[in-house]
Amino acid sequence: MAYLKRQTIPKNWPIPKKGTAYVVCPNFEKHLGLPILVVLRDILKVAATRKEVKKAINERLILRNNKEVRDDKNALVLLDTLSLVPSKKHYRLELSNKGKFELVEIKATEAGKKVSKVINKKTLKGKKTQINLIDGKNFISEVKCDIGDSVLINLKDKKIEKCLPLKEKSKVLVFQGKHAGEKGVIKVLDKERKAVEISEGDKSIKVLNKQVIVIE
Repeated sequence: MAYLKRQTIPKNWPIPKKGTAYVVCPNFEKHLGLPILVVLRDILKVAATRKEVKKAINERLILRNNKEVRDDKNALVLLDTLSLVPSKKHYRLELSNKGKFELVEIKATEAGKKVSKVINKKTLKGKKTQINLIDGKNFISEVKCDIGDSVLINLKDKKIEKCLPLKEKSKVLVFQGKHAGEKGVIKVLDKERKAVEISEGDKSIKVLNKQVIVIE
């Protein structure tokens, strides 16, 4: 599907449902990210039209996770980095405390790293382990991690640097459900129910493991 009806866009997209009838559809799960066109034109407002966005892409001025963007429908997925070559500005796609996608400006050094959630693992020939991530990427790595953990990726070297385990005292971000956008520290890890209790200040919430991503 090339387009979405504007009135059917996901609740976590920070754009109004009134306006043009259609919005470009990202080439990845729409609840996990935004198309580059929407990011540049409607959120960062560094381009006024789709034509301008395509021109910037053709001139190789837009980087996603340290790689050149090739299509304005390419999705910027949660915790992806975005770099604008002319302005030397860098951003990370995060969730606001209201559960809406937002672009947070980061340092150039931070743009070379990304956190992603482990959703599956496979054993290949030669006893090599393939780690599959929520953003569609996969790596063959000797780093030890379990499904539900997160990994820190070095985007320049294209490898996993370390595992961020899903355990008590880990800092997590809730990215799905009614508590989406909330952050906190795991107070209780209920392995039987596959759920966690997260505390943030005086507040405590309970969510499923699949709804959180370890960020520290």
